[in-house]
Amino acid sequence: MHRAVALTAVLTTVAAVTFAAGRTAAAAPYKGANTAGVQEDFNGDGYRDLAVGAPGAADGGVEEAGAVVVLYGSASSVRSTRRTVITQASPGVPGEPEAWDSFGATVASADLDRDGYADLLVGTPREAVNGKDARGSVTVVWGGPNGLRGGATIEPPARFGEGMTYCGFGMALAAGDMNGDGAPEVAVGSRCDISSYTGPFTRGGQAAAKYREWRFGARDVVMGDVNGDGRPERFWLPGPTGGDLRGPVLLDRGPADSSDPLKNAPVRLPRADGNTGRIADVNGDGYGDLITGIPEDGVVDGEAGAHKGGEIQVLYGSAQGITADQQPRVFHQDTAGVPGAAEIADRFGESLSTGDINADGYADVLVGVPGEGIGTRAYAGGAVVLYGSAAGLTTNKSVAYSQDSAGVPGDAEVDDGFGAAVHLADLNKDGKAEALVGIPYENTDGCVWIARGTATGPATTGSANLCGKDAGLTLRGPHGLFGAALPGARVGF
Repeated sequence: MHRAVALTAVLTTVAAVTFAAGRTAAAAPYKGANTAGVQEDFNGDGYRDLAVGAPGAADGGVEEAGAVVVLYGSASSVRSTRRTVITQASPGVPGEPEAWDSFGATVASADLDRDGYADLLVGTPREAVNGKDARGSVTVVWGGPNGLRGGATIEPPARFGEGMTYCGFGMALAAGDMNGDGAPEVAVGSRCDISSYTGPFTRGGQAAAKYREWRFGARDVVMGDVNGDGRPERFWLPGPTGGDLRGPVLLDRGPADSSDPLKNAPVRLPRADGNTGRIADVNGDGYGDLITGIPEDGVVDGEAGAHKGGEIQVLYGSAQGITADQQPRVFHQDTAGVPGAAEIADRFGESLSTGDINADGYADVLVGVPGEGIGTRAYAGGAVVLYGSAAGLTTNKSVAYSQDSAGVPGDAEVDDGFGAAVHLADLNKDGKAEALVGIPYENTDGCVWIARGTATGPATTGSANLCGKDAGLTLRGPHGLFGAALPGARVGF
């Protein structure tokens, strides 16, 4: 398990700092901001943008208030000079910076109001609300021709978390158009109840409808089309539960009925496990596949966790979707062809992302291994690429990366946590996804490693570390945690 590192005062004033967001304004919003290719395009110029959470950031003298840095994409990918820094002190953003809130612990995006511009969703699971510690909150910051401006709070449904404490509302975020009306549905995970919203949203943050799933909480939620009907399905991942350290996988079947807990009860996939997940078509058959990560290994109270060091599982979609009798394909660092060796507490599968790195038409998977020891340097961290193919996810040509890899900037150091968050996204529109790896404990601010995609995989030559200081955050303490959150899936904060 990646060791917790004491976090004290981190970043000084990070009030909203806005730099040019690419073109002054797009002639018209890029249509389709809820499609996979441009769902992170906040300024409508046709390029995906990158949201990086820095939940350890301070705002003025307020420790660990948190911040999100948005780096705007372009033909030359992202640069530190084209950015917006967002905090709860930014103009129009609701709330106020408070110590230990960790604004930016999770980030996601979708065009909530259907204006053609993607909007930013920010989870603040440690925020105190109405005197309740770690109740949690979710903020939307609105996209537009000049980038992100203003915002609103997405409130939990009525009776959320009744009688419960430390709910962590916002510890998981997902969005997708489940009913085909062009407006995304939003799902918010927590340790208490699950919250579901039907779009479109008003600029006040109100959804067309919402409901509370009171039967279980979930550390992650995954949305994607696994049956080819053009509409995403939703899977809830409650995380380790009593009697199931590996974590159940539940297929959503609709709103809960307060009078009948069995009505619309989700379907449990009895052979599948997962704490976090993503959906992408890794075998190119037109159906999304569910990839889940189980980083928790060992035995707790007699219950076995993942394979030593952690594992990922793959369930393949079909015209029937993902069925309960499917046996997942399992990968870990003892699987032939996967680089490295499985060791206790490597946390293989702590974070996941999917995208086509080499433009061969198959989605690839980037797996974070933040507990990986590099030589004698414990918890320095690593990341592994597994490639998609017509036969499904494969270990063929699989590659591992760390800060000891040739061409990767920096040096692997104890407790860096390289791989705590990962993301694959084509930020420069060349058809190949860049690989982005969070290194939140690098130095005192945290960094993100960025490598362009090529026909042979992420290119270490010319790759770069973009760090919190580069992104406009000023340090005043040991850990800014820049790179702790990226849009890829990871174990809940």
